[in-house]
Amino acid sequence: MTYPPQDARLPLLLLPGLLCDHALWAHQRAALSDIADIQVADLTNADSVAVMAAQVLATAPARFALAGLSMGGYVAMEIMRRTPDRVLGLCLVDTTARPDTDEQRERRMALIKLAKVGKFKGVTPRLLPALIHPDRADDPAVAGVVLEMAGRVGRDAFLRQQNAILGRIDSRPDLADITVPTLCIVGRDDAITPPDRLEEIAATVPGGRCVVLDHCGHLAPLEQPDQTSALMREWLTGLAERQLIRYR
Repeated sequence: MTYPPQDARLPLLLLPGLLCDHALWAHQRAALSDIADIQVADLTNADSVAVMAAQVLATAPARFALAGLSMGGYVAMEIMRRTPDRVLGLCLVDTTARPDTDEQRERRMALIKLAKVGKFKGVTPRLLPALIHPDRADDPAVAGVVLEMAGRVGRDAFLRQQNAILGRIDSRPDLADITVPTLCIVGRDDAITPPDRLEEIAATVPGGRCVVLDHCGHLAPLEQPDQTSALMREWLTGLAERQLIRYR
């Protein structure tokens, strides 16, 4: 494939988080469709971040922009380790380069245990307060979408995803090797991956940029869709300009 594409849209791969699917990125898919040829990856079939990354790469375009939220961010960083030459730009949303703390591992194992004993429907209500800003707990456009996504992903995929997250490596040593334009977005009220985790990434990646969104928890694309899409548009526009300059 040659760049830029004839229709001037950059290929963009979107990687969802735990218990999320295409609906997580609904606003971005609509708002950015004029400048990006968008695909949302399916991260439900593997129980390791490495296999998730391999599956994404197997069907990905030759070169592409890459955005991932939370677990999707872990997969994005694995893709950067494997095939940095294929990635035009990186956007990391509400994620971290660090492995779980002992406390986080214990909470994750408790949720796995709950799901295994047949109480999967009880998992998402337990997760919901940590996932979104408290003001959106009764908002069907946010909380309702989260519950619907979890229902579609299902218990078995939830268990695979949790095992993948538990087994992920520490990505911090690899951040300085990232050379593509990197945008980090995080909710100011993110209780799972707070702003300092994204600020750490942006400070380590050469030329990295971090934007903190007010009144926002762990799911910025859903909670602050307009701001998230605007930031991604600016990022994508910059990538497209770089490609035009390269091929003049």
